[in-house]
Amino acid sequence: MASQEIETLTSALARLPGFGPRSARRAVLWLIKRRETALPQLLEALAAVGEGLVECATCGNVDTSDPCGICSDHRRDARSLCVVEDVADLWALDRARLFTGRYHVLGGRLSALDGVRPEDLTIDRLIGRIAEGGIDEVVLAMNATLEGQTTAHYIAERLESYPLRITQLAHGLPVGGELDYLDEGTLAQAIRARRPLA
Repeated sequence: MASQEIETLTSALARLPGFGPRSARRAVLWLIKRRETALPQLLEALAAVGEGLVECATCGNVDTSDPCGICSDHRRDARSLCVVEDVADLWALDRARLFTGRYHVLGGRLSALDGVRPEDLTIDRLIGRIAEGGIDEVVLAMNATLEGQTTAHYIAERLESYPLRITQLAHGLPVGGELDYLDEGTLAQAIRARRPLA
C-alpha cells in the first residue's frame, strides 16, 4: 500500500478526464521515478497556471492574460467570429489552424432537460459584440447534438436583424468513416447535405 499522500495524488489524477484509477497510478509511478526532473517541472507549471489563469472578458477563452492571446492577435480576421459551446471546442478548432478569425465561447448549450436557458449562456454578450459592428460573418460551430443544433437555431434567430452572414459547420460523414459504423443521424445529415460531385 502506498502512503496517504500518494493515494491522495492518485485519487486526484483519477478524477481528470481520460484518467481512471489504473492510468492515474501509472502516472503517479512515472512521476515518482522521475521526481528529480519531471515532478518539479509539473509542480511549477501547475502553480503558474493556477495563479495566472483568467477568463477572457471578450470571448470567454481561458488563458493567462485578458484579453487572451487570440483576441489580442492583430493578425486574426476581426470580421469573422466563430461561436463555440465550450473552451475545449475553441482549442480544438484553433489547433487545426483552419479558422483565422476570432471566437466566442457560450459556456454551454441550451438544454431544457438540464435547465440551461439563454440567460445562463453568454448569448447576450455575443449579441453585444455583434451590435458594436465590424463583424461580417458568424460561424455557428455547435456540436451535432439536438441541444447544439437548438442553440445554433436560437442564436441564428437572434441575429436575423443584423447585416451579416450566418454559417454553420458542415455535418455528415467523417473522413475515413465507413457507412455501416455510422449512426442514423449522421447518415441522415450526410444525405441532406449532399452536393454535386463535379
